[in-house]
Amino acid sequence: MGVHNFDRALSHSARSIVYRVNEFVHVCAMYLGIAALVTIVACAVVPSMRVQFNQLYTSIVQALRPEVMRVDAQGQIIWPDESVVESAQQEQVPTDMAEQELRKVSTYQGYMRALRASVAGEPIDGATPAQVQALRSYIARKYKVAHNVTGALIYMAFQVGKEKNLDPQLILAVIAIESRYNPYAESHVGAQGLMQVMTRVHRAKFENYLEGTLAVLNPEANIRVGAQILSDCIRRRGSIEGGLACYVGATGPGDGGYGAKVLAERRRIALASGIPTRRSG
Repeated sequence: MGVHNFDRALSHSARSIVYRVNEFVHVCAMYLGIAALVTIVACAVVPSMRVQFNQLYTSIVQALRPEVMRVDAQGQIIWPDESVVESAQQEQVPTDMAEQELRKVSTYQGYMRALRASVAGEPIDGATPAQVQALRSYIARKYKVAHNVTGALIYMAFQVGKEKNLDPQLILAVIAIESRYNPYAESHVGAQGLMQVMTRVHRAKFENYLEGTLAVLNPEANIRVGAQILSDCIRRRGSIEGGLACYVGATGPGDGGYGAKVLAERRRIALASGIPTRRSG
């Protein structure tokens, strides 16, 4: 009787072990099957996704690139020097045109120089360090602009003002009224950037930039082109008041108070900085 019970217990244990082994093998086989299925799907899908991503990347680069930058069939960017030289060789572009393209500069280079000058605290011709600091504090606080960026804008305004024979504080006042120091501002008629330049009217003024009219959204190019337009307006109208009316596009006897707003802001800027205003023209 005891031997019979022992044999029956042993048989039951063996069946239990065999069942568990079978269950373990079944689970392993199931997971291996899932892994194989995932591997097959991944092999089929991933290359397709990679191609799609490459196509999407190329399309985006092509859409956003400056006109002088190209992307080849493999999605590699060809920068201006290669593009211009290659086009000159293949399309027989005159040498002077190729050289003109090569002389184009990026507006970001000028802006970064001004930003580095601001961070380093380089002196500005026509103002003492204390005056520059006071001017920077006034603009940064009133228009909520980063301190170093404000210094860069002041640096550019004084540099361009000297080149164009314009009062730099007049340039800063125009920026304040036009965009409140927002470099990405855009009006309902399409005027853009710090000084609200109309690129469709002044497209030719951006020809020296690699970015073309996209440079309008960069502070350096926007200030330089805007100051050129303002200088031309003042020279054409014979006075700052007339030049401001011309700049805002007024054709009648009045400018809707635009000139008064700019000149009032210039007085506030000069009062805050202690820098005397200059005659422009």
